[in-house]
Amino acid sequence: MTELVPGGNLPLPGGIVTVRVPGPFDLSALITDDDGKVRGDADFVFYNQPAAPGARLTGDTLTLDPARLRAGAARVTVVVSPADPGTPLGRLPAPVLDVTGPGGRLLARFAPPRPRQETVLLLAEVYRRGPGWKLRALGQGYADGLAGLARDFGVEVTEDTTPPPAPRATPSPSSDPGGFLALVNSARAAAGSPPVALDARLISAAHAHASAMAASGRLGVEAMDGVSVYQRLTATGFTYVTVGEHLVSGPRGPAEFVDYCLRTAQPRQTLHDPAFTHTGVAYAADHRSGDLYWTALWARPLTPAELTRTATEVVDRTNRERTRHGLPPLTVDPRLTTAAQAHSTDMIARAFYSHTSPDGSRPWDRAAAAGASRRSIGENIACGQRSPAEVVEGWMNSPGHRANILAPDFTHIGIGFAGGGPAGTYWTQLFGA
Repeated sequence: MTELVPGGNLPLPGGIVTVRVPGPFDLSALITDDDGKVRGDADFVFYNQPAAPGARLTGDTLTLDPARLRAGAARVTVVVSPADPGTPLGRLPAPVLDVTGPGGRLLARFAPPRPRQETVLLLAEVYRRGPGWKLRALGQGYADGLAGLARDFGVEVTEDTTPPPAPRATPSPSSDPGGFLALVNSARAAAGSPPVALDARLISAAHAHASAMAASGRLGVEAMDGVSVYQRLTATGFTYVTVGEHLVSGPRGPAEFVDYCLRTAQPRQTLHDPAFTHTGVAYAADHRSGDLYWTALWARPLTPAELTRTATEVVDRTNRERTRHGLPPLTVDPRLTTAAQAHSTDMIARAFYSHTSPDGSRPWDRAAAAGASRRSIGENIACGQRSPAEVVEGWMNSPGHRANILAPDFTHIGIGFAGGGPAGTYWTQLFGA
């Protein structure tokens, strides 16, 4: 996996690639010719127009098949904007772009410089180079919103005065619409994964989120009411150690929905993931367009044993990195663990993502409050990663976080993890010497 910097580029393998930006953002894409202009509105892929030849947007994931782009397409520019229009990106968690290749292999990650007042950010572009395609990291911000960006790229932005079509007949929702569970477990069995069970809390959260998406006519991890799918799940009382979601519009029944998930690499990986033990699915109709909006949630409950296992794996992976670089392993300090866990939980409870809490406390303040008497304190935080392997890999690919992990003076460590909030997962790694 390559950690990109602004301007950095990477050759892409042949086949389908997916681009994912988790968090409280809307993802969109502009398909252009060599002159950097679209040919028409159909080249603007966004939540109200989620598909074009060779490109499909599903929630926070853009799936690209460069070979199937329209004739003459030379570039696909990936754009991120706040899910709540007009919100400066500087008020939100920093966007992180993950690019996955065939087979679900993570190819690249790009964490751009943190934006400030910009409301739109050009994150990356996939562009033709000779017979192949490459990825380039951008990180260019705009302050005049998606409409201005669309005009810059040649998209005509007009008000749609066409009356909405009459809603199509839709099946009645249920706790297991159309035998969803049997379809899912059959696919999981074929992949060698254990079956999942339906959970009423996941179904309730899925129904609430599908209804919110249908009401606004748009897909998104965070709906127009400002609530993320993860916040809906934790509001039901379900706490999780790992979570996944499918947010899809269009399928007319569970068979179509599951078929879509199995055709695309990242959704298929989620459906097959052996870590998940419970699921819930629901859909709701947009009565203006007749489209169905689906939410499927996948999770593994958080128990004290699971929390201990997760923290232990983060420590083990961290110490493996230190050993690989000739450094002694870190010892778990229960007081640092208490402070780290409290910070992860607090970031969800008070909806912030920072080393500085809303009350102004810093890592060393929190460590001292937990009773730790270390002379030196360091902290790594992360959000959105779904496993210990993913979060440690992300830290090691970020120079500042890597420096903390490989700091020779640190002797002790504490790990915090909590699920929920806008990004789904919040991790804290607290070091002491």
